[in-house]
Order: sequence, then structure tokens, then C-alpha cells
Amino acid sequence: MDIAEALAAECAPCLHHDAPRAAHLALRAAHAAYESRFGHVFVICLDGVPPSQHVDQVLVAIRTRLAHDADEERALTAEEMRRLARGRIIDLVTEAGSSQGPFLVAGQPVR
Repeated sequence: MDIAEALAAECAPCLHHDAPRAAHLALRAAHAAYESRFGHVFVICLDGVPPSQHVDQVLVAIRTRLAHDADEERALTAEEMRRLARGRIIDLVTEAGSSQGPFLVAGQPVR
């Protein structure tokens, strides 16, 4: 899968329905500006960022990244996608390990 295919599979993050309307509007406008400039959804890994700071982190990151040239943004997007994939794999392995017990890698149990 190349980066274009991976980006097509991503969706823009959304806010909880209880979030203030202004936050929804600001995020929607920022995403639209980003997609208009670069032709794909904005991707950011928020691992380690408290949920209460997600909107602010995303808005600051979009504003910063809108100033990038296409090549710089493509490289940063690829890195963010690697971080997302790494986090998703860790989550899957952690869930599998806790629900199924140890599993084997090269014949050795892994917990």
C-alpha cells in the first residue's frame, strides 16, 4: 500500500458530539483548508496527548503544517502515519495478549 492508498483509508478525526459548536466549526474549517491545500485528510498521531488537548493540538498542527511545501508535508504525513500504525499495532498486540494469553513468536512465548 502506498501513502495515497493509506491516506484514502483514513478519515478526519471528529469531536465528541458534546464538544462546543465553535470547536466543531473551527476543526471543520481547518480540515477543509488543509485538504484544499494538500488534497488529502490531515493526519496526526495524538498518542500521549490528553483528550482534553486534542482539539488545540490539531488546530495548532494544521495551522503550522499549512505553511509547509508539498514535499515537506508529504514527509511529515508519512511519519505521522507510521506513528499511527505503530500505535495501532501495539494496541492490537496488547488486546490480543490480554484476551488470549501468551502467543508465540519464533516458538517462544511472548506476553
